[in-house]
Amino acid sequence: MYVSNVIPVEDVLIRTEIAEKHFACDLEKCKGACCTLESEYGAPLLEEEVEKIDKIIDIISEYIPENHKAEIEKNGFYDVKDGELMTNSVNNKACVFVYYENDIAKCGIERAYFDGKVDFRKPISCHLFPIRVSKFGGDVLRYEKFSECSPALERGEKQNIKLVNFCEDSLKRLYGDKWYSTLKEIIGKRNANT
Repeated sequence: MYVSNVIPVEDVLIRTEIAEKHFACDLEKCKGACCTLESEYGAPLLEEEVEKIDKIIDIISEYIPENHKAEIEKNGFYDVKDGELMTNSVNNKACVFVYYENDIAKCGIERAYFDGKVDFRKPISCHLFPIRVSKFGGDVLRYEKFSECSPALERGEKQNIKLVNFCEDSLKRLYGDKWYSTLKEIIGKRNANT
């Protein structure tokens, strides 16, 4: 069965909006809102990510504010909610790994990675954002809409950057270079036929 709003690549289904939507983060405007969305749920984690973070938590702690360190010491850096692993947050808002550069929320794990202190960049769910992965007999990729990301839509439009290109690194990290090349080839053919 062929579904017109889905692009199949191997055993992964990609909603066409990922190929069509313009998107490029604008941290100066959104202030890192994806790391501070108000919710009792944090960023989704994989079991192997919990293990990796657990091994480097002392290094990451060098980058985060005292109240975030205190939250981790008291409640840990993750929780299980509705059977899913999630990062903990401070006051149901900022992820425990957030630090602030000026007034922009940034990831302490990623900063440690770029400083060459750890070899884990950040959870794949954060790296892929605003793409979300649902399990439905295989992975289904969809664009998750947030009003806080409207500056990213404007910037993507202005710079002609599609979401699939903006998330190139994270998609390659998750599925590999060959898979990403196949996806781009399929998108190219679809665009040529429209």
